[in-house]
Order: sequence, then C-alpha cells, then structure tokens
Amino acid sequence: MKKSARTATTKSEASISASTPAELIDQRIAELGDWRGETLARIRDVVRQTNPDIVEEWKWRGMPTWSYNGILCTGETYRQAVKMTFAHGASLKDPTGLFNASLEGKTRRAIDFHEGDKVNARALKALIREAIAFNTSKAVGKAKNSATTSRKKTDSTSDQTTAEPVVLLSGGNPQIAKADGDAPVQAYIAAMPGWKSDLGRRLDELIVQAVPNVTKAVRWNSPFYGIEGEGWFLSFHCLTKYVKVTFFAGTSLEPLPPGGTERSQESRWIDIYENKPFDEGQFIHWVQQAAILPGWTP
Repeated sequence: MKKSARTATTKSEASISASTPAELIDQRIAELGDWRGETLARIRDVVRQTNPDIVEEWKWRGMPTWSYNGILCTGETYRQAVKMTFAHGASLKDPTGLFNASLEGKTRRAIDFHEGDKVNARALKALIREAIAFNTSKAVGKAKNSATTSRKKTDSTSDQTTAEPVVLLSGGNPQIAKADGDAPVQAYIAAMPGWKSDLGRRLDELIVQAVPNVTKAVRWNSPFYGIEGEGWFLSFHCLTKYVKVTFFAGTSLEPLPPGGTERSQESRWIDIYENKPFDEGQFIHWVQQAAILPGWTP
C-alpha cells in the first residue's frame, strides 16, 4: 500500500509540474467544489476582464497570482474565506472600502470574501487598474534611475579603492556599521572573503529578483532583507567554512529549510558551502514565501 500511495503521489506531482498556471488554477477551483471555488472563479474573471495583458502565475507551490509589471494580487483560499491580497495595497486608492484585511501593514492590503459575499466587479476592476498604474509607474521610475545608479557606482570606484580595509571578525565575517539601504549591504558583500563574496552577490541578486520591492540594511554585521513596514524576513552571515542564510519565519516555509534547533523558535536556515550544490530555484521559492509572511522586528 505504501508503495502504491507513493506512486500515486509521484504521478500527481509530475502532472502538476507539467501543467500551465491557468490549468493549475482551473484545477484548484474544481478541487474546492464549493462557494470558495465559485468565489475564486469570479475573482479570476474580474481580473482577466480588467486587462487582457495581466499574466496568470502559480507561485509558492499553490497560490494563484496575477501580475502586470510585477505582482498585482494573489488569490488564497482558506476554510472560511477567500483572500485577495494586493502586493502594494497600502499605496492604492480604495474609495469604496473593499480592503477589509491586513490593514495594519504599510505595504499590503487584502479583501476577505466569506460565504454569501458578492464580488463588486466594478469596484474591484477600479482597484486592479490602480494596482496596474502603481506597478507601471514603479517600472518606469526604475528604468530612469538605473542609468543614474550606474554612473554613481562608476564615480565612486576611486573612493572605494582608497577606503580602509574592512575588519574581518570571527569566522571571516565582515565588520560593517549598522546602516539602512543597499550601500552597506554591498560593502558587506565586497568584504566577504574569497568565494563567499561571489556567493553574496548571487544571493543578493536572487533576493532582489524574487522580491523587487525588498528593503535592505546591515544589522549586527549581517545583511538583512525585508518589506518596508513589515519587518525582516531573511539575513545571511559568514562563518569559517560556509555562509548561513536564515529565514526568520522558516517554520512556515514549504518545504522546511533543513537548519534548525529547539532554541531557534520559528527561524530556519540553510548552510551554503563552496563547491557544493546550491538550488537557486528552491531558494527563490523560499524567499518569495518568506516575503509575504509577517516579518521579524527586533
């Protein structure tokens, strides 16, 4: 029986991996088979009708996601609610008061639909258009700033070459003063010894790729990554033979990161060694999951 069950699971997993995001969302709606499926289907119809260029995605191993120049919103299903979370909801105009959940954060906002609730298509379309406009303005601004940022980096090269060398603490960890922003993080990465510096740059690239609106800082001689107003979700740190990457809400990630002890509470981590396999795809999945969870605030 165990072998048969495992075979069935493997076939199911293979089927899922071969499906398109649209097919996976269809499958989720059909599997729900109740008012939640009907509500998710109605939300999806409204999203699609708002703009045909909106892209449907299947993220974090089971979450319908709609994107346009970045994530617009997600459709999460729970026992008693269907939650539509807007990635930048706190920055959107909501004159009809659709947002009724996740109101305490500074970035996200959500709409919880319960059994019997109707979807106000007109108001929801207006909110989705607001989200599209916000994402588009961010994309345009990022493009305009990229050239300026590149010039600033070039101009600062000579200053960096005359700077005093960074002190390496126990385990070869760079000593970088507490500060906010990308600059101190890049200073830390540049000072990581040997192969760890290349790894640090790659970790930073993958985190920004997974979460374009990420905020950065150096705390306790380690780079920290988070969402503005939501706390920190990840940090990494140099040790003698490896780099330790810690997810502060690691126990909520799927699959569970391997590192952890009884004293680590919700934190879990991965240790990355030189010349050993590093699954970048899995890392991105963890980062994306971690970024939408409540962050850690010291």
